[in-house]
Amino acid sequence: MNTERSRSMPVGVVVRRLPGVTRWQKWSWRAVSLLPGAGDADWQVLRKEGDAVEYHAATLPLELHRAETEAYLTALSDKTPSLYVVMRPAEELDRDVPMEVMLITASAYEGQDYADTSDVLVEKVPMPPGLIAWVREFAETHHEDEIFIKRRRDKKRVDLQEEGIGDPRIRQMADVYRTPRRKSKDTLQ
Repeated sequence: MNTERSRSMPVGVVVRRLPGVTRWQKWSWRAVSLLPGAGDADWQVLRKEGDAVEYHAATLPLELHRAETEAYLTALSDKTPSLYVVMRPAEELDRDVPMEVMLITASAYEGQDYADTSDVLVEKVPMPPGLIAWVREFAETHHEDEIFIKRRRDKKRVDLQEEGIGDPRIRQMADVYRTPRRKSKDTLQ
């Protein structure tokens, strides 16, 4: 049995900058590809083509944990197996690059969790074949199907007596769901 609980690999993230389509947004930033086993990088220019520029934005560790194999298998079962890159606006406004690459994950569930918030940008980036094989091997080695156990009802008879209805401190012989009576004018005087 394999006792390895987690596995990690450095993965570079390539981000493409294109001119914005509206006058309110000067640039459009998008994660477009991955570089498995890449070295450190800090927004190194890889390619320029007109106004389009591709950067090796960052290299982050892709961590796999054996408790999350179901999420990895879900991501691998997509039509295009992908990793999820999470980016947010950079806190340093004096830099030319307004995006900070926060996280890279193979978990479809974690990617969905980040996509539910408007504070970050989540990009689904296709995995290269070698990375697909690496994630699949880890997930298949550690995945254990969870056995479904149907919950059984207890044998308590609930039709004999109604417990917990009404206030036990108040004696009441009639139906506890009845509506309160209105006092007549005669009893008010």
